[in-house]
Amino acid sequence: MKSRRTLTAVGAGALAATLAMPAVASAAPGEAPAAFLSPYYTELDVTGDRQVSTADLEIVAANLGATSDSPSWDSVSVANVDGDGVLTVTDLAAVSQRMIYDDGEFEIVEASVLDMQAAMNAGVTSSVEITQEYLDRISAYDTVTIDTADGGRPLHSIISTSSVALDAAAQADATRESDGMTSMLLGVPIALKDNYNTSDMPTTGGCSCWDDNWTEDDAFMVEGLRDAGAVILAKASLDEFAYGFSSVFSAYQEPGEFTPIASPYNTSFTAGGSSGGSAASVAANLVGIALGTDTGGSIRVPASYNQLVGVRPTVGLSSRDGIIPLALTQDTGGPLTRSVVDAAVSMDALTGIDENDPVTANQEGLVPESYTAYLDEGALDGARIGYVPSMLPSSNTTVMAGWDSAVAAMEAEGATVIEITPPEAFTAVLEEGSGSTNEFKHDLNEYIEAYLAPEVEIRSLTDMLATDNYVTFRERVYEGRNNVTDETYQEWAGPEGSHTLQLAAGKELLHDMFDEHDLDSLVYPSTVVYGTYSRNMRLSPNTGMPSVTVPMTVEAEGDRAGGGAGLEFLGRDFAEGTILGLAYAFEQSTAVRTTPTLYGPLED
Repeated sequence: MKSRRTLTAVGAGALAATLAMPAVASAAPGEAPAAFLSPYYTELDVTGDRQVSTADLEIVAANLGATSDSPSWDSVSVANVDGDGVLTVTDLAAVSQRMIYDDGEFEIVEASVLDMQAAMNAGVTSSVEITQEYLDRISAYDTVTIDTADGGRPLHSIISTSSVALDAAAQADATRESDGMTSMLLGVPIALKDNYNTSDMPTTGGCSCWDDNWTEDDAFMVEGLRDAGAVILAKASLDEFAYGFSSVFSAYQEPGEFTPIASPYNTSFTAGGSSGGSAASVAANLVGIALGTDTGGSIRVPASYNQLVGVRPTVGLSSRDGIIPLALTQDTGGPLTRSVVDAAVSMDALTGIDENDPVTANQEGLVPESYTAYLDEGALDGARIGYVPSMLPSSNTTVMAGWDSAVAAMEAEGATVIEITPPEAFTAVLEEGSGSTNEFKHDLNEYIEAYLAPEVEIRSLTDMLATDNYVTFRERVYEGRNNVTDETYQEWAGPEGSHTLQLAAGKELLHDMFDEHDLDSLVYPSTVVYGTYSRNMRLSPNTGMPSVTVPMTVEAEGDRAGGGAGLEFLGRDFAEGTILGLAYAFEQSTAVRTTPTLYGPLED
């Protein structure tokens, strides 16, 4: 993690400069402080508010010279970082590092949420400036061919940008000025996969048939982001109606036309899907964070290809209300980010019980105050990590080298990595199919009835198929889905449907495996480089259990150079905190992610 700018001298001038820092991280009177509970930022707190601010520095400064024999020692001893039994300016400097404050130069490329907040808190930049920088990067990079190699093409990661994003950023800056940093997402620009309803931008699902779908309200998860002060910057492109992993869309194009989404590491390859635009925009530093959806791999595949962190939450942790569905037995939404820190911060704004999505009632009492509390570099120490050999691509030298390095890294951090022989029924869990065929028409019709703007003329798959306003090479796919009867749907996804029963059986079997081997997580490669492997993507959706993918390896040479493959941590239901902590410790110990060289800082 990047060190915060802090004291570099022991003179009175340096001390005065530190104490002159505004208390930007403090909440307004009577309000709870912004929750960022990573141990690094809380363990040196003196005042008891679980953050380090100027109030803590003032107390430490007032007690410089105190020793273990001093009456005040018990109240300030936590600040004795070097453990020598005396509070010195060296200790004060160490405490100041734990403030979310950085008055050094701000660089938007690879900036984390922490970097943005620290720079905005110090007045080095503002949400308006960051938002404008991202808009400038979108304009300069997204639809322009930057990659001059054979097969190079534009990213096409963004479908639309918000006309009110700068207004929202200005409001976030005003909030910071009056109330301090009220949230770790305050003023942070975010893109949404264009199947999330937004009241200020159309929601197309990537389909030109719905270019005019201006919904009245935001999706539940979008409301959570806005409540946290995030700036909704743009709608990210996607594989039309979240169909698959290739990421091709027709929105805002002439009938019969469609466009692929490219990976910023190697634009001759797809960014993956279906949340391809979300992944490409984050990886290329066109946005701060993006949301995607995942039915059978649609967050984790593009995250893996593009060296990102991707979170597929437990089904029931994040509401699907206001999201264009693919298959509600398995649909869930989550973040794609450049770091585990950003993923954990995002998750804090995305949970909540929603009466319009009854499955969210299952999270009652199981959501922590903040997922950032699990971000401990020592989280792997003592952890029990299982793996199933059949989930390893043994003939893929790049991924297997990455896997061997990953195992070595986890063991070096104190984890016990255990080979698991699964029960025979494990195969049936992996082989259960996606609900995207048998559920799509049924679930889409419910969305149309509840949310589709009345101005939209195409209001069914039948209507769409009578036009060329979609990705036309998928005509037979859409025809097949349109022909699914209600009887077939019920036999598949009804209360006693075959799919419903298999998902429940898979959940029970995996939890039994966790219990039998006392596992904290089951791990496996999410994908190979620019390709899926076997049925690995099916384990999380076929059990409803959460998973986090984090960069594991990068292809160094050849035609797939730059592409990534992630390591996926599967956890028990609602154990997102645990697996985020494990992923964070792994990320910190390996530092695999690289920056796409084609999409560096803009020239002034």
